[in-house]
Amino acid sequence: MKNSTLFFVILIVWTACTPSPEEEALDLLEKSIEAHGGKEGWESLKGIKFQKWTRMLDMEGNVESELDQSHEFRFSPRFEGKISWVKDSLVHSMTWDGADFRYQMGVNEILNADFLASKKKDFDAAFYTVAQPWKLLDKGGKLIYEGKKTLENGTEVESIRVDYGTDSDTWWYFFDPVTYLMVGNEVQLKDHRSLVYDLATEQGDPLLFHGKRESWRVDDSGNRLFLRAEYRYSNFELEY
Repeated sequence: MKNSTLFFVILIVWTACTPSPEEEALDLLEKSIEAHGGKEGWESLKGIKFQKWTRMLDMEGNVESELDQSHEFRFSPRFEGKISWVKDSLVHSMTWDGADFRYQMGVNEILNADFLASKKKDFDAAFYTVAQPWKLLDKGGKLIYEGKKTLENGTEVESIRVDYGTDSDTWWYFFDPVTYLMVGNEVQLKDHRSLVYDLATEQGDPLLFHGKRESWRVDDSGNRLFLRAEYRYSNFELEY
């Protein structure tokens, strides 16, 4: 009887001391944020500028499009942003002033509501991507630590799944188990699954951002099907 009581006491103590998957995910994320320059460095930002080059490819490896965009986001006194680029000799820009979203093509402003809603999603996704790993601390997503795994290219990582709720896309973020730098992410969308590798970082003193990335279309098991996109981030300017 005494041995049974002791066993249950030890079990209760062990259970109480074992971190939950949510706690482990937060601990890993905090280590990654520190490796990328720290939470204070990000929260002190008033603005950020950078260049983003994107090349999209089809499943045969043919180039579908190339874009070289200028990105600018401001955090104070409110969140605002502008993304601009040249295509077919026309300057395109999409801007968010904290209340309204606008899309300009040359001298013409596009007013179609469905078009604007689609482009606003692109705008939000652009900021969400460059703001990793700090953005993962925002409320709205449930972080779950899924342990160590090996990616399709042989890279060993620690994985966090982010659950944004019913009918939302499911995201996984991968971190180097030694340096804690973000080395990739995977996302399950309604119609396909993508795996993105972070191949290099870019310094935006004192923070580390994405540098060179590749996005692969993958099957449900994570096996690569074809290279879908290539990205280059450069010329970071931070305002404090």
